Amino acid sequence: MRRTPLVLALITALASPATAQLSTAEVVRPILQMTAPNWIAVREWDGADLLYFTQLLPFRCGLTEILYGLNGESASTRFNAEPCPPEEDGAVFATIQADEYLPYIRLELGSIESVTVTIIYDDGEKETHTYERAAVEIQ
Repeated sequence: MRRTPLVLALITALASPATAQLSTAEVVRPILQMTAPNWIAVREWDGADLLYFTQLLPFRCGLTEILYGLNGESASTRFNAEPCPPEEDGAVFATIQADEYLPYIRLELGSIESVTVTIIYDDGEKETHTYERAAVEIQ
């Protein structure tokens, strides 16, 4: 089952006192690599295409940037993610407040055919994936 490695990675990350927070590339990289097929989602809603980055956001503290490009363009547009909470808050996950920073962007209906996403970890390494709309569309 595909979920088993993810569950094991999360348990390992959460159980280790040295990595109690998901705030470094070393900790978030294995989780994000395993969940790469789910980094984004596309949904038609209220006459628009919504491009969601929700799956990446709890791990954003181990990243310096989330970039995207549409329909064959390279990932060069920065997604404006909510800043990380102060580390002294003791939170394991960087929760999403969604007050000022929404977990999605709104685009013209039918305008998304494919999405390329590049994440840059806090150690400078990059990872890029391209998604066809049909593979990530929420019905």
